[in-house]
Amino acid sequence: MKSLKSIILIFLLMGNPAAVFADVLLDAADTNKKEDNPSAYKFLLSLAEQGHSDAQFQLGRMYAYGQGVPQDYKEAAKWYKLSADQGHSGAQVILGSMYGEGIGVSQDYKESEKWYRLSADQGHSGAQVILGAMYGEGIGVSQDYKESEKWFRLSADQGYSTAQFNLGRMYYIGQGVLQDYKEAIKWFQLSADQGDSEAQFRLGFMYMEGLGVPQDYKESEKWHRLSADQGHSIAQLKLGFLYMEGLGVPQDYKESEKWHRLSADQGNFMAQLKLGFMYMEGLGVPQDYVLAHMWYNLAATQENEEAIKSRDLLEKKMTPSQIEKAQELTRNWKPKK
Repeated sequence: MKSLKSIILIFLLMGNPAAVFADVLLDAADTNKKEDNPSAYKFLLSLAEQGHSDAQFQLGRMYAYGQGVPQDYKEAAKWYKLSADQGHSGAQVILGSMYGEGIGVSQDYKESEKWYRLSADQGHSGAQVILGAMYGEGIGVSQDYKESEKWFRLSADQGYSTAQFNLGRMYYIGQGVLQDYKEAIKWFQLSADQGDSEAQFRLGFMYMEGLGVPQDYKESEKWHRLSADQGHSIAQLKLGFLYMEGLGVPQDYKESEKWHRLSADQGNFMAQLKLGFMYMEGLGVPQDYVLAHMWYNLAATQENEEAIKSRDLLEKKMTPSQIEKAQELTRNWKPKK
């Protein structure tokens, strides 16, 4: 399951779909234009003090993001709460995130769950997916996979890709529901079609293994590539494997090395192990014991027994100066994120 923190981050980056303001606010509240902010603030403040929930919500946003006013999370929380108390679902979900993260208020998971639930009960898909994650992880509530599945499904039925992925995962492993690969495929597909890299990877893997669908290496390559292009390190590893073995694509060691390297550069020890082998054997790259040793050594730091054995065997073919150089490269290596 995607973690609660990652789900909240996705929600905040996507923006708040419930933040639809009355027409009377639109002309004065264009907070994307700095020159409009002072007049927008005065106009919104006047409406907010009269109890207009949309204006209160927008003032909360201005203080949260420092738009036209100094950034002030406590003041943001104040206005969000006034709006949330009137039933504004967008304010409720943001207030839930502030209590969950301890931003502008003291961290309080129970209070966080309260506001998420109020928003979720109004059908807010973002609140529903976060509530599903809270029940899945037991944060602010007792862990309850059936309740988690309930909220993920409500959100997924509205087309929320993160909820669709998490629901697919629950069917994949049989958590809160009966294990069902076909149902998992259905939800992964819906999420993947919206560009979710984790769902794309899962689809690629299931086509590779023939889980819930007929085994299809071409389809596997398609979904792994879409995920890998977004930087998913395991998808990159799998795509490298497909090129190495010629499954669904023509066998191509250079292309295999490219994808293994992208994964290895992120610290994936299996990709590092494979790169070590490719440099040792000269597959897709010139044979280079120094680089082979470096990649084996990097994988070995993650306590991979195969990497340790391969590195130690390789050392018997190397000179002391080559080993010294390889170890220096290992010390200076930094992951690329």
